[in-house]
Amino acid sequence: MSIAVKEYNDLAKRIEDSFWEIDNDIIVDLRGKNSDYLSICRQIGDMEGKYPFIQNVTEGEGTISLTAEEHKVLVEYFRLSLKRDNIERKQIYFRGHTDGYAYLRKIGAV
Repeated sequence: MSIAVKEYNDLAKRIEDSFWEIDNDIIVDLRGKNSDYLSICRQIGDMEGKYPFIQNVTEGEGTISLTAEEHKVLVEYFRLSLKRDNIERKQIYFRGHTDGYAYLRKIGAV
């Protein structure tokens, strides 16, 4: 039993150490296989290029004033960003289950 626990701890450490690589793989996979996700990413990128004030709002400092039209654009930007983030979170969630199940099979727990 202690061997399985040690292997589990090693797996957890390996996953922690490579999380950003795993995360990147998931994003690349989504962009290649999920046309809705890719479309949302493109829309977000287009908005960031067309409306520089978005970067001021999301990354800037100090007081910002928006017109009614800019506010409408920003609300849509946030809606798309949340939709993109939810797709990513769902994919990470399922990837975790898949990896967890594969690991349990490997150690003979299932």
